[in-house]
Amino acid sequence: MLNMDDARWSGLAGGYRIPFDPRPLLLRLEAGQDIGTVWHDLWNELHHQGDIGEASYAAVPHLVRICRKSRSIDWNIYAMVAVIELARNKGKNPDVPNWLADGYFHSIQDLAKIGSAEVLRSSDPDTVRSILSVIALAKGLRAHSEFLVNYSEEEMRQIASGEWNPFI
Repeated sequence: MLNMDDARWSGLAGGYRIPFDPRPLLLRLEAGQDIGTVWHDLWNELHHQGDIGEASYAAVPHLVRICRKSRSIDWNIYAMVAVIELARNKGKNPDVPNWLADGYFHSIQDLAKIGSAEVLRSSDPDTVRSILSVIALAKGLRAHSEFLVNYSEEEMRQIASGEWNPFI
């Protein structure tokens, strides 16, 4: 995990492919300050229309650390981690830098373990789908993860019944 005081943060690109330092937002999230705005900004900056950057990867272990400390279950953490991992190596997105790789990949496994306990406590469908998406990623089921994070229960029923094909 990249330490919060590491100078490399300021040179990492976010979803817009320009430098983005997520540390102030991560600190506000951890402190429970203005959570809605923080999540809005994190979603905008770490993932933009399928694009991610090294700052996105660097933020993941900190999101998992914050999740571990939190007393509430937040679908945003699970969905954000799933979306970032699913975007890895798609299009022009970079791979995880070697110096971030161990912490990044370990944090996905760690979040899946946390989610395994939390999924049974949640009754919110979006939260359950987001958690299951991360668990699927941790088990190497990328296609399952993508469907879970991208489609609601109703949309999945429409796909299964042939009423809707999102691929045409």
